[in-house]
Amino acid sequence: MLKTICDKVAAVATTASARLVFEANGPIGDGRLNELRDQAVELAGVSGLCRIDGERVGIDFDPALTRAAIIRGAMERQDLRLVHRRGWWTRFNPARTAAFVRDIWDGEHRVPVLMVLLTLVAVITGFIIQQAAGLSAALPAYIVAYVSGGAPAARTTFGSLRRRKLDVDLLMLIAAAGAAAVGAWWEGGVLLFLFSLGGVLEEFALGRTQRSVRALMDLRPEVVTVIADGGERVVPVEEVDIGQMAAVRPGERIPVDGVVRSGQSAVDESAITGESLPVSKHPGAEVFAGTINLSGYLEVEITRHAEESMLAKVISLVAEAQNQKAPAQRAIDRYQPLYVAAVLGVAGLAFVVFLLLGRTPSDAFLQAMTLLVVASPCALVISVPASMLSALARAARDGILIKGSGPLEDMARLTTVAFDKTGTLTRGELHVDAVDPAPGVTVDHLLSVAASVESRSRHPLAEAVVHEARARGIEVPEPSQFSAVDGRGVVATVDGTGIVVGSPRFMVDRGVIDSASSSDTVAGSAQIVVGEDGGRLLGTIKVRDVVRPEAAAALGRLHRLGIRTALLSGDRTAVAEQVAGEIGVDVIDAELLPDQKVEHVRGLAQVGKVAMVGDGVNDAPALAVATVGVAMGVRGSDQALETADVVLMGDRLHGVADAVELSLRMRRIVRQNLVFAGGVIVVLTILATFGAVPLPLGVVGHEGSTIIVTANGLRLLRRMRTS
Repeated sequence: MLKTICDKVAAVATTASARLVFEANGPIGDGRLNELRDQAVELAGVSGLCRIDGERVGIDFDPALTRAAIIRGAMERQDLRLVHRRGWWTRFNPARTAAFVRDIWDGEHRVPVLMVLLTLVAVITGFIIQQAAGLSAALPAYIVAYVSGGAPAARTTFGSLRRRKLDVDLLMLIAAAGAAAVGAWWEGGVLLFLFSLGGVLEEFALGRTQRSVRALMDLRPEVVTVIADGGERVVPVEEVDIGQMAAVRPGERIPVDGVVRSGQSAVDESAITGESLPVSKHPGAEVFAGTINLSGYLEVEITRHAEESMLAKVISLVAEAQNQKAPAQRAIDRYQPLYVAAVLGVAGLAFVVFLLLGRTPSDAFLQAMTLLVVASPCALVISVPASMLSALARAARDGILIKGSGPLEDMARLTTVAFDKTGTLTRGELHVDAVDPAPGVTVDHLLSVAASVESRSRHPLAEAVVHEARARGIEVPEPSQFSAVDGRGVVATVDGTGIVVGSPRFMVDRGVIDSASSSDTVAGSAQIVVGEDGGRLLGTIKVRDVVRPEAAAALGRLHRLGIRTALLSGDRTAVAEQVAGEIGVDVIDAELLPDQKVEHVRGLAQVGKVAMVGDGVNDAPALAVATVGVAMGVRGSDQALETADVVLMGDRLHGVADAVELSLRMRRIVRQNLVFAGGVIVVLTILATFGAVPLPLGVVGHEGSTIIVTANGLRLLRRMRTS
């Protein structure tokens, strides 16, 4: 019956519609409206676009098939601005609600839920019969309640006793048995019902965080459409080889890691990198298994086997992290048996004291059992794992993989974050920064002859020059008699003229410029000189590694959190200072070898906790010695990814500040939970000592506090509001 209801709700959800309203900077004509409609309906889940007034349009979509962020990103690229959302479906997703109910009922939760329901029915039935016909008539119902409600706790307790350990479940069983011994069967039944209900809710709540691994596993496609022999064939993803071509159609999940060789599209990478907006893909762009091709047809060259894909690494890292225990949790687990033994001792002592104070054995025993219940540390025990697992799951959803609770806790105590430069604070891709032709030479001619000579070279500087010329649509003639000279420059013949391209020092040797004007770097840029061999100067081209556009804002967030920033680079001092000046780094150290980076990290660690952020093989030693090593996941080398404690899957520098803020939130919530749980135990224990708390009320207070701290920990699953 319940499954039928869930299926009906899900069916309604699939036809649900939400609307996003966008506003343009001016009137939207019919031509512009048709253009926007064509763009919108290409997105998965969008049913249509309509004009609301002269400057606003509404886009209707199915929230079960797509996310509002995807539509927003696509429309903002069309110079539209989101005004507001209309429709309660945008905030309430019936499909997700149906899945929530189904998760409670199906699978591993079904038997515990049935046991809890049976316990509730038996307790209510027993209470009614007891009121009508007395306790003896109600005993069969109460026995059913005891068996169904106490079985899970009994199984856990017997397992712990076999390992010679005490746990809180033992306290609940003793309290329930004690209540039955003095004739308080109803109170004992209520205790077992609430205790079993709390256990199911805790397991389900923690299961929400652990299901992040299962959700990632569901992203793995099982088959690949391989292009071969002039046609296509579908093969299992495990059987594809590196170098094969895969076809990915609009709406399909990309099955493998690879490089786009043909086609253009927008890809939803949120499941892997945490990027909320679609990412444009074109020939040469890298794509990841598990992401969704939204619009165009792509042909992808496979670069990794299925078991080596970025998605496989994500699944492995998240599973490993969630199986670790936080230091605070380990401390609680270590002292839990001692605490349980102390509670048993205090309850026994209280029973004796109550007898000496003139209580009847029945009343003394019942009050001692109440004391035993309210002093149980269930809420304390669940405080840390509920928060820690939620934080790890939230980070994974945002594309931040944290390898365990230790690094997560350390992020909250950082005093310094050190960054590598190339590939971390910069894109690691050289681009032409400036073109300065000599008098009488045009920019196009300078780039044409330079790109012609450099087209035969594989040096990164050469590739940047060739890319710039082609991006400007400049013809690049085929060179002849090409030769490289000691790695300092290249010489070739272009249209019958000898052209030499290289560093200023090399050009001095070739007689193109004099020594007084030679300089390898200018304002942090590498300078390439172009001239006729032994003749006149044609001009200079400055090439630099572009700073990530979000770098300054990301470091600014760290500064606002009270964290110093440092730049540790193997590059030249002038280049490092140029980058540091653009983004506002506190400490600069350049021209460092890998072992020197390690020494600098150790020096920074003498005044506090240090995180090192890097991406290359040469960063791995520094990542290892830092308090927290952070690797860039897309560009990062395998050594860096293996060594790091935190992996930023989307190469988002904001992920560093996100992780710090998440760690601070987790620490704050854990402290709230511990203070609240401890306070409830103290207050209820004092009240129970003076007989002011009956057993049913003590049970409600005990289990209620457990559920509250669990729910408080689950707040970490909500997305953080970042600047």
